Amino acid sequence: MTSNSQRPFSIRIFVPDGDPDGLRLVEKSNWTGVGVVFNRTNFKEALKRPEIERTGVYILVGGSEDSSLPTVYVGEGDPVKDRLSSHYGKKDFWDWAVFFVSKDNSLNKAHVQRMECRLLELAREAKQCRLDNGTCPTPPTLSEPDTADVDCFLLDMLSIFPLLGLSVFEKVESRLSPRELLYAAARGLKATGYEDAKGFVVCQGSQVSKTEMPTLPTYVTRMRKDLVDSNVLADAGDYYRVAQDHVFTSPSTASCVVLGRRSNGREDWKNEAGRSLKDLQTQAANAAQGDSP
Repeated sequence: MTSNSQRPFSIRIFVPDGDPDGLRLVEKSNWTGVGVVFNRTNFKEALKRPEIERTGVYILVGGSEDSSLPTVYVGEGDPVKDRLSSHYGKKDFWDWAVFFVSKDNSLNKAHVQRMECRLLELAREAKQCRLDNGTCPTPPTLSEPDTADVDCFLLDMLSIFPLLGLSVFEKVESRLSPRELLYAAARGLKATGYEDAKGFVVCQGSQVSKTEMPTLPTYVTRMRKDLVDSNVLADAGDYYRVAQDHVFTSPSTASCVVLGRRSNGREDWKNEAGRSLKDLQTQAANAAQGDSP
């Protein structure tokens, strides 16, 4: 499946009951699909929607006290109503969910089984969540045209997920030159990173301190454990090595993880010339203000 090209598109979010915290319908321009987003407390309202009677794929999302990563379950249903009803009674971890179906009923059981397999593969590669799925099902055999159609449908879904606050299916890949990178160093170790629209990315090959200072926030300690358990941080003897590019919510969270202590990322991330991220951001803001009419 090829990556989604970066092109402008519009999203329409419809709130049928007038409550922005309630059930929402998500549609994308020039797309045959529709997503239904709801909190667990809104499940009864979701059951009344005609979309839930169709064949589709769904994602359950929740958190836990012992992990910094969201817990995710990916599934499919024909229709999705039966599977979601079962999970409502048997799975306790999830707080909200989203399911996708086609508006023209063009998706069948094999189509959504392929999407389920691909989403599980992408989540395992990205390592941005804890999967509640026990095993990865075997993908069905589809014709070449059907495979192309399903993968195109999935690409549109993937472009919508970040707008829902769900960025667990996309593996970060750096395309920056060394001059654009930032560095954090301590105790002979060096990490590389950069700012991105998704957050702050720490690059593959970065060195991470194994030592944790008493000032390290508890949530960062949990996060470091999650990254070790998911093999994002690989044991390299005296330090951890970042096995693949990984995105953090902020520069400070990234530098805390890397340095093993409390850190202000805007001060500790610096470019090759030794200028801090804070200085670079201030310079950029001043330049932009100077360009204003």
